Amino acid sequence: MVAIAIAVFALRTPRFTGVRYYCPALSGSIMTTTSSSLSPCPNLINGEWIDPKLATSEVFNPSTGEVIAHAPVSGAAEVASAVDAASRAFPAWRDTPAVERARVFFRFRHLVEQHFDRLCHCVSREHGKTLVEARGSLFRGLENIEYACGIPSLLMGDTLEIARGVDCETIHQPLGVCAGITPFNFPVMVPLWMFPVAIACGNTFILKPSEKVPLAANMLGELLMEAGLPTGVFNIVHGGRASVDAILTHPKVRAISFVGSSPVAKYIYETGTRHGKRVQANGGAKNYIVVMPDANVSKSVEALSTAAFGCAGERCMAGSTALTVGAAAERLLPDLITAARAIRVGRTDRPEQKNQPDMGPVITASHRDRVIELVSQGEREGAKIVCDGRGARVSDGPKGFYVGATIVDEVAQSMTIAREEVFGPVLNVMRMDDLDSAIELANASNYGNGAAIFTNSGSAAREFKQRIKAGMVGINVGVPATMAMFPFTGWDDSFYGDLHIQGREGVQFFTQQKVISTRWLGDTGPAAADVWRK
Repeated sequence: MVAIAIAVFALRTPRFTGVRYYCPALSGSIMTTTSSSLSPCPNLINGEWIDPKLATSEVFNPSTGEVIAHAPVSGAAEVASAVDAASRAFPAWRDTPAVERARVFFRFRHLVEQHFDRLCHCVSREHGKTLVEARGSLFRGLENIEYACGIPSLLMGDTLEIARGVDCETIHQPLGVCAGITPFNFPVMVPLWMFPVAIACGNTFILKPSEKVPLAANMLGELLMEAGLPTGVFNIVHGGRASVDAILTHPKVRAISFVGSSPVAKYIYETGTRHGKRVQANGGAKNYIVVMPDANVSKSVEALSTAAFGCAGERCMAGSTALTVGAAAERLLPDLITAARAIRVGRTDRPEQKNQPDMGPVITASHRDRVIELVSQGEREGAKIVCDGRGARVSDGPKGFYVGATIVDEVAQSMTIAREEVFGPVLNVMRMDDLDSAIELANASNYGNGAAIFTNSGSAAREFKQRIKAGMVGINVGVPATMAMFPFTGWDDSFYGDLHIQGREGVQFFTQQKVISTRWLGDTGPAAADVWRK
């Protein structure tokens, strides 16, 4: 078990009735709790780990169904305290030169790498990712830290002599207190999409992680403090809707970055902007993968399996629907079914085991039941279950939340499973006559995160990339998720806002541009000359 190294330091805060904790390095002693079987989950406010003694929500190990922690259900008071701390810390951090802010993230990157395995174990334990998936997600997070390390270059402005004796320049300045509201499916990676760039730009930050996966976020906070980030620049508040609403409405919060479902993304965007905040809200998806008759079968099967069943399908870039054109289904399905049946489902919370599973559990029992019901409803509506993972069981994790790889063939556009985001290890297969009809069906979706095509035809690929309605497009790439230097460009109901997360748009989102025009009216009189001599 990965434990956050925090020892009790019996102090009280003026605003809370809870206990403050002192946090040494991760290699130190284990944070004490009322129950030795539970991991502690305090808030981080103004450099102190605080147990607010509030009502709590259960944090599960989805591999076993066991409760491993209780996350505090923070509200407006806790958010206000975090905002106050961030607001007080902002002026000094804003005035810290960008090169010095970057050095904090160089040290932070080193610490994340040093504690890489512990972070991955924590992700596997509280989320259910396999060790390979946890490592992959943390590597993607590291890319964003590395991008933030380049902030001195990213913040450079422009200058031009616009008239005789008149200069014009641009500078990029931080906004103030910013916040990130992150989902359960990537406990480390998605927070690292947000706060490294935000803080490197000179802002202070409040992270509200998913109450389902709060422990890895606390580990990141501990490492940030060890890297030398000043007190109050980074804060963590755990909780649910009450804490989210408090962030959305607090007058001192200037910008909010969100990743989650589309209905919540829309709510975050509308509420935040109504209260005068800059908002980037990334929502859900229904991502289509077109497979042409000339596609390489083995490569297509490999990519489809990864896109549909990787991370147990719990990602907004999951390739959840295969649009097979012409004879592609007959060529593809036998090997695809064989590959899906070969995927081993198992416990992911034991990194020491040599025979690691290929896929772990989904996040909760209720989510497992929802995925299974959507598949069953598709069957009732006429689809064919050609690979059925609904009965997945794990002998050493009988209470875990498991669904096996599932393929649903002959799905029609009118079916519920075709319209809703399943967010589980389920691949829909839809039969299409030609590329035009495949593109038309995909473009009828309200979502627009990602889309991909598998083909050896340059003409088909070009037609697809020009006409498909999605922000991220893959050509023989099943999961076209962007790297840190490129924006994560969802469209339509997959994104609410103007400036996307990651890349230069991320820097623009967390800064405001100032344009300065300068003219010096050289006074040549005796008084001016005397001043310069002095």
